[in-house]
Amino acid sequence: MVQERKGAATLKGNPITLIGPALQAGDQAPDFILNKSLTETASLNDYSGKIKLISVVPSIDTGVCDMQTRRFNEEAAGLGDNVTILTVSVDTPFAQARWCGAAGVDKVVMLSDYKTNSFGEAYGVLIKEFALDMRAIFVIDQKNTIQYVEYLSEMTEHPNYDKAIAAVKELL
Repeated sequence: MVQERKGAATLKGNPITLIGPALQAGDQAPDFILNKSLTETASLNDYSGKIKLISVVPSIDTGVCDMQTRRFNEEAAGLGDNVTILTVSVDTPFAQARWCGAAGVDKVVMLSDYKTNSFGEAYGVLIKEFALDMRAIFVIDQKNTIQYVEYLSEMTEHPNYDKAIAAVKELL
């Protein structure tokens, strides 16, 4: 049975339920299959040997998600080739590509959880009430061990960008 975490977060102060476990630093990162396009997929193993910062956003077309993705795109430029920044949302690959083109975002890898929400369940970010993924940050080392986790308690708040980038830099 899939774990439900009632009231684990809020949307504008209203409690929401997250489906899946609350992962912690030291846990092995769950594998995933996410869409890069309608026909091309990516898994955690595709980024083996690299440090991965996974930025989870509910929908790329909202203000905080837009700013979060732009910020990590800017940060990516200074982190080098051993770091991959992945942005995960349930937006379709078409919507993600359209947004990236309009925003000039080209350093983060956009991945879509729209088909099965399996990433959301595995990483404990699937919002039961909306079938969106809750805002969160995961930093995963080269051996796929989670080194840093931030689950936002309020959907409309920004993550701690500085802490997330510091966690990546500690692994370099």
